[in-house]
Amino acid sequence: MAEPCIICVAITGSLPTKENNPAVPITISEQVESTHEAFEAGAAIVHCHVRDDEGRPTSDPERFARLMEGLRRHCPGMIIQLSTGGRSGAGRERGGMLPLAPDMASLAVGSNNFPTRVYENPPDLVDWLAAEMLRYGVKPEIEAFDLSHIFKAKEMWDRGQIAGRPYVQFVMGVKNAMPADRDVFDYYIHTVKRLFGEDTPWCAAGIGPNQIVLNEWAVAAGGHARTGLEDNVRLDRERLAPSNAALVRRVVEICDRYERPVATWQQARAILGLKQPAC
Repeated sequence: MAEPCIICVAITGSLPTKENNPAVPITISEQVESTHEAFEAGAAIVHCHVRDDEGRPTSDPERFARLMEGLRRHCPGMIIQLSTGGRSGAGRERGGMLPLAPDMASLAVGSNNFPTRVYENPPDLVDWLAAEMLRYGVKPEIEAFDLSHIFKAKEMWDRGQIAGRPYVQFVMGVKNAMPADRDVFDYYIHTVKRLFGEDTPWCAAGIGPNQIVLNEWAVAAGGHARTGLEDNVRLDRERLAPSNAALVRRVVEICDRYERPVATWQQARAILGLKQPAC
């Protein structure tokens, strides 16, 4: 039987607004409701950002705490992954929520270009974020915007800065960064398996119209898939996505085509080496 496919839903991000798509959840209550619908549709991981009262991205730990409380109440067992991304704060402010001990957190291990700026992840900050994740028992999801980031993750793993088997996510389609190139994608998979072992789980995320492309590539190749309104607000050129759940259901349909079962939250936790929540 094929390994179940873990679906991660990135519900909000730092950039999309209701002007881009009215379905983008901004407030804590909207995010909880949207995640609950996506959870019921098949998502096992929720990737989270928070916004301030004006809808601007923030790393405010109190807002993350409120969001986690609502998610644990309404989506019991779902894997909660918090973002330490650079659009929501500067320096160590980006890891201020890690003492909340979410199941996972994103960890960008190197810098790269974004559409209008440099996404800065200097080595000292990367080392500090990784140390905080170790301290609080948070599993990092390595965000690979470039091939060098996979090699950096291997270096950190060898040094004991990353516990357990690394979980690497290939991010493709960001303007000025790595495009959605199939040969590169295949080499990413080869590199992860060579460096970390054949059974190492990995995920892929595509930005904008590349979302559905990367979803299909990942499911077909035996990996795991990320979707959600953070990365893409449309179903196609003519239609906005009506919800995060609609984008999750689209990945479920791909899984059906490739005869990949959709991972339950219990299966996802087992695959990623995460503890099961207390009853």
